[in-house]
Formats: sequence, structure tokens, C-alpha cells
Amino acid sequence: MRISTQTLFETGAARIGELQSGLVKTHQQIASGRRILSPSDDPVAAARALEVSQSQSLNTQHGLNRQHAKSALSAVEGTLSSVTSLLQDVKTTVIAAGNGSYSDTERGFLATELRGRFEQLLGLANGRDATGNYMFSGFQTTTPAFSEGVSGAVQYDGDQGQRLIQVDSTRQMAASSPGQAVFQGGGQDVFETLNNLITLLQTPVVTPADGDNLTAGLATANGNLDLALDNVLTVRASVGSRLQELEALDNAGADRNQQYSQILSDLQDLDYAEALTQLSQQQFTLEAAQRSFVTVSGLSLFNFL
Repeated sequence: MRISTQTLFETGAARIGELQSGLVKTHQQIASGRRILSPSDDPVAAARALEVSQSQSLNTQHGLNRQHAKSALSAVEGTLSSVTSLLQDVKTTVIAAGNGSYSDTERGFLATELRGRFEQLLGLANGRDATGNYMFSGFQTTTPAFSEGVSGAVQYDGDQGQRLIQVDSTRQMAASSPGQAVFQGGGQDVFETLNNLITLLQTPVVTPADGDNLTAGLATANGNLDLALDNVLTVRASVGSRLQELEALDNAGADRNQQYSQILSDLQDLDYAEALTQLSQQQFTLEAAQRSFVTVSGLSLFNFL
């Protein structure tokens, strides 16, 4: 069988090209730190790495969602904390108003103070979160939750919706509470209670019957304020529970992210010791092939004449 010079050159060049490609690939692997440079390097591992990467991305997105939920719930908690303090101050005022030595003028001063508390409470109920949305309007985030009519009555202008955020693969969490349930729930309307209390303190006490009406009215107001406080504290407890759950989900999410990173590392990362050994072998083989090619390609019958 005769082998032509052209075939000899083509075979040698192909072999050297193959060795050079392998050497370049090893260089690229070392430079990137990755064992898999393209899916064809290891189709099974590449498919698994893609699946794990997608799961990790989803886990990261859930983490961002939890941060949004924390921000929203923390804003609600801060507002409800202020509402709690305000209602406790109003209760103190109600107790003071029951002092039998107070005159109509002094009770009028208390009524003026309560009018300020009323406006403050209305402002808190129409509070916004960090993104500018009204916290207690349900889905009507661009509409103030409450408005005061000409008669002083307060009406709820939001809806009963709760904004849900996907905080984990199987968990959606409410990041808001409808204002009607917060300020007009629990068997009382806190705005109506304050309005009635202000009117009561502005009413002169002239007869014993007026004094009895004042005493009864203060007792009613005090009872309604207790109901309002209990309702607000119940909502705060729910918010606090959700914030605690978010912390637990954050910890679990961090653990999952670490697991995903480890799996990806096992699938994709390069064993540098093995790669450097392989690189040395490839360089040696390439140099030997090049020397051999030069030697063989130089052979000719004329060398023997």
C-alpha cells in the first residue's frame, strides 16, 4: 500500500491541529475555572447545571421579594406602633376628663387636644410606604384610605384587598392590611369614637343629668378605645408573625443558595491540579508530534541516493 506525500501531510496536520485544539481548550478551562465550556463537553452535567442555575435564580428572586415584603410590613408595624401610643394617650385623656373638679372650659381644652389626636390618627391611617403607596387602602394604592366628610364622619375609600407577595416557592404572604379592618374593626369605629368623645367634652354640664351623661359617655368611650386597642394589637401581632416568618424563610433561602452553589461547583468547577497535569501532557504530546511531523515530512528517496 502506497501513502502519498499529500496524505502524509494532511494526516500530520490534522493530528497537530487536534492536539492544538485540546491545548487551547485546556487553557480556556484554566482561565475560566470552568470544566464545562459548552454543553457538548458534558451534556448531562450541563443540563443539570442549567436546572440548578434556574432554581438558584428563582431562589434569589424570592429573596428580593422577601425584602420588599419586609419593607412593607415594617412600615405597617411602625404606623401601628404610633397608633397604639396615640390610643393609649387618648385613654389617659378620657381618664382625666372624668375628674369631677374639671370645669367646662377645662374639658374644652381636652376636646381641643383630642381634635389634634383625631387629625394625627387620620394622617397615620392615610400613611404611605417607602414606594409611595397608601398602606391601608387595599388594592387602591393611589387613593387615600380614609376621607373626612363635612359632618366630621370618616369613611373608608379603599377596598378589602391584601397585596400578596411570593416570598417562597410555596408561600404567598400578605404585605398589607385593609384599613377598614384596622381602624373600623373589632366592633367599633375609632374615628367615630373620637368624634363622639370630642362632642361629649364640648357639651356643657349644667344639670345632674348632664353629669350622668358625661360619666356614661366617658365609660362608653373608654370601652370602645379598649376594643380599638385590642384590634390594633391583634393586627400588629399578625404583622410581627409575618416578619418572623420572613426571617425564617431568609435563613432557609440562604441555606438553599449555598447548596445550589455547591452543586454548581461540583458540576462545573475545574480541578486545577488535574487540568495542569493534563496541560503539561498535552504540551509534551504536541511538541513530540510536531518534531515527528518535521522528521517524517523531511524523508524522501533522494536521501538514500
